[in-house]
Amino acid sequence: MELSIVLGFLVAVFLVSIVPGPDMLFIVANAAVGGRRAGVVAAAGMSTGLAVHTVAAALGLGALIQAAPQVLNGVRIAGAAFLLYLAYLTWRASRQEVGSVEPDVELPRRTLRRTYLLATLTNLANPKVILFFLAFVPQFLSTGAGSWPVTVQLLVLGAIFIAVGFPVDASAGLLAGSLTSKFLGAGGKVRRRLERVSAGVFAALAARLATDVR
Repeated sequence: MELSIVLGFLVAVFLVSIVPGPDMLFIVANAAVGGRRAGVVAAAGMSTGLAVHTVAAALGLGALIQAAPQVLNGVRIAGAAFLLYLAYLTWRASRQEVGSVEPDVELPRRTLRRTYLLATLTNLANPKVILFFLAFVPQFLSTGAGSWPVTVQLLVLGAIFIAVGFPVDASAGLLAGSLTSKFLGAGGKVRRRLERVSAGVFAALAARLATDVR
């Protein structure tokens, strides 16, 4: 691969990464509820999803998606339902008094492992990520004599995308988590309000995903 192409891709990826989008909103929402570590773990989950998209593109699965666009509709609906589920869980948690346990309600623990899995699945379930990856990355492929195989180029570009995007997303998670930690000293009411804001973010992302028809 030519150095100029790689440098151009680095600049483009950085500009794309710093623009707030659904992934960053998801990371910030998790950081608002779980703190800095949850924000970083959510960013890692998003990067894992991008790694899967990279491998899928390298294996030629993009051709399957283009040949069967209804697949994206299924993914879009599943992603919206998944985000609504997260909104419900977060809202339900916000209704529980700090330090109290309702006998008839068993809330799932917000572990870091759970946060990571939810972030990964959210990224994978967003068809916009698939379409963006398939439209954006191929623009930086080389096809001339002596060029690397397309599969290798896609894997390298995907790795660069993750290497640039993860620090940006993780920084957003750390910042949101740090701000949240300062506010939590005011008591449980603040935490419940943050959880409700996070639930609203998840619901808004679900609505956007469900109504975004190409």
